[in-house]
Parts: sequence; C-alpha cells; structure tokens
Amino acid sequence: MTVNGVKIQAALKLLLAACVFLICACANGKIRYEYGKESIPSVPYPDVSFAVISDIHLYDPSLGTSGAAFEAVLNSDRKLLLDSIDLLDFASEAIIARGKSTSPGTPGSKENKSVSFVLISGDLTKDGELVNHNLMAEKLKRFTENGISVYVVPGNHDINNPDAVRFEGEGATGVATVSAEDFKRIYGDFGFNSALMHDDNSLSYVAEPAEGLWLLAIDACRYRENKAGKGEIVSGKISKKTAKWITGVLKSAAENKKAVMAVMHHGVVEHWKGQSKLHPDYLIKGYGNFGKFLASWNVQFVFTGHYHAQDITKSQFGKKNIYDIETGSLVTAPCPIRYVEISDNVLRIQSETLVEKIHPGTFFAVNAHAFVKRTVMLEAMSVLKKFKVSDADSHLIADSVGDAFAAHYSGDENPALRPPSPSKELGLWGRFVYGRQKYVIEGLWEDLEPEDNDVRIHL
Repeated sequence: MTVNGVKIQAALKLLLAACVFLICACANGKIRYEYGKESIPSVPYPDVSFAVISDIHLYDPSLGTSGAAFEAVLNSDRKLLLDSIDLLDFASEAIIARGKSTSPGTPGSKENKSVSFVLISGDLTKDGELVNHNLMAEKLKRFTENGISVYVVPGNHDINNPDAVRFEGEGATGVATVSAEDFKRIYGDFGFNSALMHDDNSLSYVAEPAEGLWLLAIDACRYRENKAGKGEIVSGKISKKTAKWITGVLKSAAENKKAVMAVMHHGVVEHWKGQSKLHPDYLIKGYGNFGKFLASWNVQFVFTGHYHAQDITKSQFGKKNIYDIETGSLVTAPCPIRYVEISDNVLRIQSETLVEKIHPGTFFAVNAHAFVKRTVMLEAMSVLKKFKVSDADSHLIADSVGDAFAAHYSGDENPALRPPSPSKELGLWGRFVYGRQKYVIEGLWEDLEPEDNDVRIHL
C-alpha cells in the first residue's frame, strides 16, 4: 500500500507539473498587451491631406497571360490582373492631378486639399514576384517625382511567396520572389529609409509624414512561415517582440506629444457581423485585444486592406474609439482611391472609384462588376458542391452570395437594393444549407457605422 501510495503521489505530482507547464505555455502563447492609461491625454491631429490605395496586386504581363493555369487563377479571385498596370497608372495620375487643380469645389481647392503623401496598405504585387516588385518600385517614383511621399507595408502576397510563378503553356513554373530584406531594400524610398524607428523583428516602422503626426506602419504578415510547395499564409499576427516594440513607440509618442495613426494589411475590427467566423484570416489574430491596445494609446484610426472591400467600421472601448478604415483593392471593382483630410481635428474622407472612368465609352465598368460577381459565384458554387447541393439550388444561392459581396466591396451597402431571398425556390436540402449559411448574406448587406465612402469623423 505504501509503495503504491508513493507511486500515486508521484504520479499526481507529475500530473500537476504537466498542468502547470501547459497553463504557462498557453499564457506565454497569448500576448498580454500593455494598455495605455485612461489619463493619457489625447493629442490633436495636425492638419494634413493624403491618399490611400490598397491591394494593387501589380502584374507584369511578361509572366504570362494565357493557358489553363492562368485562367484558373483569374477565375478563382476578383482581381483584374491584366488591368493592374493601367489602373495603377490611372490612380497615380488622378492623385497627382488633385494637387494641381485650383478650380472652386474641385481637388486642390479649399474644400479638397492637395495630397502630400500616399499610404499603400499591402499586397503590392500579385504573389511577391521579384519582377513585379521592381516594376512597382519604378511606378511609385511617379509620386516622389511630383513631391508626394509614399509609405508602404507588405501584405500576405508580397514576401517569400511560394505562389510566385510564370505561366507557360497550360501550366506554371516558379520564379524569383523576395525576402523581407529585399522588400525593405526595394521600397527603401517609400517609407523605410526615412523612418524614425524600425522594428528588428518585422518590417514595421515609424515615420513622420507631417510635423506632429507619427505614422505607425505595422507588418503583421507571416511570410517567415511560408513553405515551398504550399500556399502562402493568409492570416496575420503580432509577435510578442513586435508588440513590445509598438508599446515603446506609443509611449514615446505620448511623451513627445505626437498624434499617431496606423497602417497595416489585416483588419483590427470586424467589418460585418460574421466576418470572423467565415473569414478569420482577414482580421489580425486577437483583433479585439489589439484594437483595444491601440485605442488605449489614443490611436484613433487604422488604414487597412486585405479584404478588397471599401468599408469603415469602428470599435468602442470605454470612452475611446478606433476606426478601421479599409480601402478596397485597386484591381477589384469599383477600384477605389481614398482621399483623407484632417483639419481642426476632424477626419474627412472622400472616395473616388476608377472603374467607370478608366476606359470611357467602353463596357469596362459593366464587365468589371460582372467579373466580381461571377468569380464570387464560382467560389460559392464550389463550396456548395461539397455539401451535395443540387446545381440548380447552388446557382440560386451563389447568385445571392455574389450580390452580397459585390455590395460589400463597393461600400455603403443599401439593404433596399437586396434581391429577394431565394429560399422559397430551393429544394429541401438547399433550403437547409441556405438557412445555415444565410448569416453571410445578411451580414454583408448590413452596413455597420459609419458611412464607407464619404464621411466626416470628429476625433
């Protein structure tokens, strides 16, 4: 009995030690942010005017424009890859021209100030191909040649991407991608070289684009975890070391009375009810805590991308808000630019969409919007097929999904324009599946506050 008792006691000690180890491991795996105190005074934002574009996915046609593999890529996403160069050139000229117009009520007037810098919130290239990065850096010189600074952050597509390929015949072969060090070198003139501070553990940095305003450029991408032969990692997270670095930046900003705004690729606030359930990889891991952390240090807004939607939403933490200002992809209809002005501590956002302007007198806009819906429908039907939904019911459900995503991508969703539910036309199994998934359609059609395209926010 005594021997057995000793054995039992030893086993219990081992079990207790194992439990303690697991608890510590779990605690160490979760970032404990150092929140700012409520008493930290908010610093007024200086008057400034700038533009935001995102998810350009620049594609050099020398990498191939035909074949079964290329067509498969086009049909699996909403990107107008073959128009990416034209859209970037058109957007660049529109932003530059804004500073040259002085007519009343037009860009450049008192109502619309000229642009002093441009933010690009990630996914500069299709899949991180070196040739596309070199082309992008060359294109961005158009801004700096006209006295407009540019600040970039990487997206999940941009670095160490195993999907970097050239399309040849019916297939594809790998091409050179870039490392984090390459990215920093290629885009040195677009944020990194002029940065006040750099994070040693990511491509995050701090710049001062206007006196009294710090830009916190956050890299939360997981390119170091990408593996050859596997797809790039879409999700994003902040490491403990980067979180500590950001805390130091925000403390310094408070001490030096600098207002702070942020730019990053992944979202920090859910943009529709259910996004974190269907597409968690488009929000930063632990987005609620991270948003609360930034807000506690008086970071009132973050410019994001990634989801290709033109959407603004906010989260409130006590008396403090944080606005997630997501800018739609330049290569996904409606192909937007955001113009941002801060004056008298009021944030004013105006949006310009290029899809109707770039090729006047053609069916480009109609085709681009139809392309968005069609590719969403193809993806939805592929998923529904796995649930054994009939072809007829799959098409009806996918049609509703396509309309919902198209509305969300454009922003300012209007439920009055929502087509009738297809549920009455569905078979029994189709109705059941639709009932389980209709939260997606309902969530996308509900426009969370505030407005998405043109809005004034009192800071």
